[in-house]
Amino acid sequence: MNRQDVVATLPLFVSAYAPVLVLMITAFWRHRTGIAVLTLASLLASFLAIIPALHAAPRLVTPLVLIDRFSLFFMGLCFAGGFAVVVLSRDYLRDVPERVGRFYVLLLFAVFGMAAAVSSHHFAAFFLGLETLTMSLYGLIGFTRLRPTALEGGIKYLVLAATSSAFLLFGIALLYAEVGTMEFGRLALVMRTAPAMPGGAVLGFAFILVGFGFKLALVPFHMWSPDVYQGAPAPATALIASGSKGAIFALLFRLVSSLGVGHTTALHILLFTLAVITMFGGNLLALLQKNLKRMLAYSSVAHMGYLLIPLLAGGGGGAAAFGFYLVSYFATIIAAFGVLAVLSARGGEVEDLERLRGLAYRQPFLAAVLALAMLSLTGIPLTAGFVAKFYIFGAAVRAQLWTLVILGILNSGLSAYYYLRVIVVMVAPGEPEAAPLAGPRAWGASGLAVLGAVLVLLGVYPTPLIRLAEAALSRAVMLR
Repeated sequence: MNRQDVVATLPLFVSAYAPVLVLMITAFWRHRTGIAVLTLASLLASFLAIIPALHAAPRLVTPLVLIDRFSLFFMGLCFAGGFAVVVLSRDYLRDVPERVGRFYVLLLFAVFGMAAAVSSHHFAAFFLGLETLTMSLYGLIGFTRLRPTALEGGIKYLVLAATSSAFLLFGIALLYAEVGTMEFGRLALVMRTAPAMPGGAVLGFAFILVGFGFKLALVPFHMWSPDVYQGAPAPATALIASGSKGAIFALLFRLVSSLGVGHTTALHILLFTLAVITMFGGNLLALLQKNLKRMLAYSSVAHMGYLLIPLLAGGGGGAAAFGFYLVSYFATIIAAFGVLAVLSARGGEVEDLERLRGLAYRQPFLAAVLALAMLSLTGIPLTAGFVAKFYIFGAAVRAQLWTLVILGILNSGLSAYYYLRVIVVMVAPGEPEAAPLAGPRAWGASGLAVLGAVLVLLGVYPTPLIRLAEAALSRAVMLR
């Protein structure tokens, strides 16, 4: 590696050494606030390392890692998401008896796994980044080990994540046996120059897509999602719903776009079918939920279906729409789970919808942020979610995917019922709770205030982010 390679990979180096440094310090220093501040400083340093890396990009560092605007955009999103989760987890972890330093170390390892995955240029690098992320999530999901639901969620995630990894490895092996390479660039060249996609390659891609389906909780591979969301601590659930899925989806978007498999008839039909059944499956199952965590789990499933729309639309417009939607979704879902984390700060997860009855009168600030998150997830105007959905439907219209546009709008209307139901419950008068809900402290209040402002700002003035997404992603979809 030369100097330019080091500069280009600086965000990876910083995010890789950060958890090791925090782990060594926590062995001798048990100060909770100090460790949280150190974790935030590590994530901020990783984010700032993107600035010099931009000047060295695009750069292929060995056959394993590609640093370009696409990967740096999503690295920055993962670092920012991790930063927000740490801020919102401070209140939640204040009264947790476990050593909270372990939580922050696992979170930093998970964020490094996300960064490694989005910068992958080779299936080996992707799999190593993915497993770093997955193994960190095992610990985060079961962190509050005294809660039976946490252990249950951790075990279910362990079993199903191992199953999805087996599908991924088998698919990669089939693809390598047929094509003779695991490097994305060479793979794209072979696929584009071949007169027809070999049968073994099609089967390999099918297995790989099954593996991605498990990781992203696409229907019908979503069965783990509600149990894991319900069992995991609220801050860990926020990380799973945002950064974990976002990093894997970004890599899938790059892979599908660069190989052109989205325009192959069989795989195009498969992706189209996955998008439709994932949107309908997630929204219909969410209608039946009275547990807010499970409802948001199925809501997350539906949003993964929406994200398949710009993937099928393809081109620079689809990539920019995908990037904007993912930023909007990160801010919205972290805000929603951040409110639950703050409410659960005194012990015992607040997840039953009825426990939020009258929240607008007891904790008006928290109710306002949660209501704003629900409106954004619905896609109500003047919120980030509205602009995000308008952008992805616009990309689908330009690609003449009219069926997806109609079904996507129909699903948005369907989701309005269960999102707005949360707001109705919060403003409905009710009997005071026997155990009052926790209010926000300084860290939680500041984090939620910033996220709420982001949701409104992106809904009112989305132009800077749209331009950034277009500049970073429109020309970076194709692998160099």
